[in-house]
Amino acid sequence: MAIRSGLLSSSPGQLPGSAEFNGTHLVLSGAWTLAQYSSLSQLISTIQQKAPPEFTPDLSQLGRVDTAGASLLVKLVGARALLMALNSSGLADEQKALINAVASAMENDEFCPPKINPILAFLGTIGQKVTSVSRLMWLLSGFIGETLSSLFYILPRPSRWRVTSFVAAVQDTGLNALPIVALLTFLVGAVIAFLGATVLQDFGATIYTVNLVAFSFLREFGVLLAAILLAGRTASSFTAHIGAMKVNEELDAIRTLGLNPVELLVLPRVLAMMVSLPALTFIGMISGMVGGAVVCAITLDIPPSQFIAIVERDIALKHFLVGLGKAPIFAFLIAVIGCLEGFKVAGSAQSVGEHTTSSVVQSIFMVILLDSIAALFFMEMGW
Repeated sequence: MAIRSGLLSSSPGQLPGSAEFNGTHLVLSGAWTLAQYSSLSQLISTIQQKAPPEFTPDLSQLGRVDTAGASLLVKLVGARALLMALNSSGLADEQKALINAVASAMENDEFCPPKINPILAFLGTIGQKVTSVSRLMWLLSGFIGETLSSLFYILPRPSRWRVTSFVAAVQDTGLNALPIVALLTFLVGAVIAFLGATVLQDFGATIYTVNLVAFSFLREFGVLLAAILLAGRTASSFTAHIGAMKVNEELDAIRTLGLNPVELLVLPRVLAMMVSLPALTFIGMISGMVGGAVVCAITLDIPPSQFIAIVERDIALKHFLVGLGKAPIFAFLIAVIGCLEGFKVAGSAQSVGEHTTSSVVQSIFMVILLDSIAALFFMEMGW
């Protein structure tokens, strides 16, 4: 079997590169140069498909060879086999030196899959994650400090207050989110009441379903559901808005005008969230207990008047204050994280999407983490 590259690409006075199997010997002849690189590449693909499992290269009839042709020879027969065939090739010394240099270099560059220790790889992955979280917490702490310093600077200076931006942010974060928060907490309250009634029925204590619903929504679910909804709805909005401004270089224009972007963009949003989330938390508490009262009235024959009487008798005011007291802290963190991710946008639409997703994930994570810490603290304090 003889295969020859195209004549049009060969050098003047030189036969085109070819390859012929003679038993187990692959006889290579003709010119293997850059001018024939394309046709020689096709030649190599054809030979590799029809080559026997083992063969020996014969370089005795090889013509002119340059660096590109030598690399193709290495690709065809392998660096080690080519170096062994050079000894008995009878080629000129300069050809041997060129092929030897290319084959030796490509042999040293052959990829050897590294042996990966799974334990070290696992520990390395954990280290990378810890480093990433530490860097994120460092940036978040610095941004919180910058936000608080700007807030304390403008508080005694009413002329610098952004009342219009604040009111618009309250409408966006509070009033516009009111229907979805009320509906979701109503449905969750109904589900909790139904599950509580199903479990407590086996013990003949279905009356305590009222305590379960009221206790859970006043302390946890009211503020938690409202905060998670705002983290997904509002934090992403803050990130996308500020990120789009950075992509359009509006933040640079604000700084050029001598204005502070934190004072102009962050503080109105942070203060609006700290006003909106406590109000939404209160609405969520009421809606959740209304949902539980509806289920109790339908399935347990507990009228709303009895439901209210049980809540007034058995549920202390401290549970309401504990739930409501967590709302401003959650609101501050959600707003700060959303704004910080907006400032971290790199300048492309893809970066806006990535940081918007990151702000939602970070906000929800921080809300649940702080809520868990607060629950443990209040339990130890007996509140």
